[in-house]
Amino acid sequence: MATPTLQVALDLLELDRAVEIADEAVRGGADWIEVGTPLIKSEGMQAVRTLRERFPGHEIVADMKIADTGAVEVEMAAKSGAGVVCILADADDAVIVEAVRSARKYGVRLMADLINVADPVSRSRELAALGVDYINAHVGIDQQMIGRSSLDLLRRLAGEVGVPIAVAGGLDAETASEAVAAGASVVIVGGNIVKAADVTGAARRVREAIDRPEIRPREEESRDAAIRRLFEAVSAPNVTDAMHRKGSMAGVVSICGRVKAVGPAVTVRTLAGDWAKPVEAIDVAAPGDVLVVRNEGRTDVAPWGELATHSAKNRGVAGIVIDGAVRDVDDIREMKFPVFATATVPNAGDPKGLGEINTEIVCCGQEVRPGDWIVADESGVVVVPRERAYEVARRAMEVRKNEERIREEIRRGRTLSEVSELLKWEKRH
Repeated sequence: MATPTLQVALDLLELDRAVEIADEAVRGGADWIEVGTPLIKSEGMQAVRTLRERFPGHEIVADMKIADTGAVEVEMAAKSGAGVVCILADADDAVIVEAVRSARKYGVRLMADLINVADPVSRSRELAALGVDYINAHVGIDQQMIGRSSLDLLRRLAGEVGVPIAVAGGLDAETASEAVAAGASVVIVGGNIVKAADVTGAARRVREAIDRPEIRPREEESRDAAIRRLFEAVSAPNVTDAMHRKGSMAGVVSICGRVKAVGPAVTVRTLAGDWAKPVEAIDVAAPGDVLVVRNEGRTDVAPWGELATHSAKNRGVAGIVIDGAVRDVDDIREMKFPVFATATVPNAGDPKGLGEINTEIVCCGQEVRPGDWIVADESGVVVVPRERAYEVARRAMEVRKNEERIREEIRRGRTLSEVSELLKWEKRH
């Protein structure tokens, strides 16, 4: 191909939304329109027919992810108007051969999706020999969330396969440009176009990037730095949504209103307002950590106040979460420092030294271990297990992007019920 092809993946559930978004993407420069697997499962071949009719001048790609009955499923898609049909690369050779025969019969092309293939280079050579037209270097969404990269897969294939290579999986304008520079003929972009409030603008940015491909030197980013960057860009509700509505503390509120705290937890267990261990924990914490305090026993005394807050701020602590009371609220609010607590009282306890630092605690109904990540804002506090922090941060960003498009559609006059097709998707009993 002389110029790179931009394929927009409509991984949606609602056909009317898919048509609207496809129209905006085409105005931004998209060449091929992919009827994504979720859309096919939701709407069937009618989705392919509708998009074929609506966009007669554009190639329609049916992402069937065929695993069996290759001839039948290719025929279904071809007769519905698809020009390219997707099959799983790890399907049995017999399935591939029948799919190729059907594709030749009906004048369509076959794209093999390498998702989950153990030896992608060898399998791609086999697929090319069997007659597949395109190889798709695809890393699925769940694999992306744990850090796997479609660009890495593409680079393994470059120069090794005699058919055009497509690439898919979390691409944006910058990585799409790198993909073309690395040898991709077809660049497939989903969420970073279809979830944007301005779909046309997002598609145009990708179009411009792949028309001028380049590989830019990247600064290495540590895993912890990436986690912090992502969590700082999303909200606490985004995070709990990404965890299937889990991780949220109960009864804790922001003392200073619209502030945010993100960081690994330094945990503290104290008794009856004893403020010794919470204050000592300030010296244990590293810059960017969040102190999480469980105050056991009496709740009419506060283990935290203005002087401790000032000390924590000087230390670079990112925030404080207290399952208990805080005092000196007026002074703390002047500092605009992220303090979250379940109550406010004027009384302070005494520094007796009871309790522990960096032990497992239960804070506002959630288990918190040292090093677990805390995301706190005006909506509340969410605890993310440290071993899942990168994955959850990536998923939370996807939640945020999805909400951006829904928010735009509501701004245009639709209701949330209409956008989500709630009646259609209510659980059947």
